[in-house]
Amino acid sequence: MHSPFDIEYAIENTQVLHEPDRRIDTFGSTRFEFQLVTELMDQVNATRIRTGQITAEKPVILRPDPEAMAAFDFEGFGPQGEAFGNFLKENLHKLAVLKYGFRFQMSDMQEEIVHSSVQEVSEKLIEEIRRTGNPMRAVITGVDDTWEISLLKFTVEMIEKSQKINLFDFKRRGLLG
Repeated sequence: MHSPFDIEYAIENTQVLHEPDRRIDTFGSTRFEFQLVTELMDQVNATRIRTGQITAEKPVILRPDPEAMAAFDFEGFGPQGEAFGNFLKENLHKLAVLKYGFRFQMSDMQEEIVHSSVQEVSEKLIEEIRRTGNPMRAVITGVDDTWEISLLKFTVEMIEKSQKINLFDFKRRGLLG
């Protein structure tokens, strides 16, 4: 189990050097490929490359429960608080958040150790993407013993970058007010 310090260190030392050209699809699942590059701590000039896939499920619209909202008591807030409570109850159907789900497929995961620096390896991987034109691949650098946290940071960043597009698509189709 990693300590809060380990997690914070991993987050601070994770960088997405090349992100996919596409975002999370609004109405279908999206498969991203990743190459996670980490420096081995017990060997000099050794870099681990983890290659795999992450599938982002289509976002799901979650709406608040009207019965739970009816139980909210705005008494004691004065007229403004009560008015706001009534506004929320009347507009509850417009409130929504998006839920994102990811599947990490360990069966597709591969590891390779190369004897070059993290920077050299990363530059070669990015150059390969430019040559092949793969729009779904990400190159990420992180910390070797907390590499899963680096991968999770990437998924959170993809959600942040996709959310506005997904909300727009839902609104355009009349699924959100």
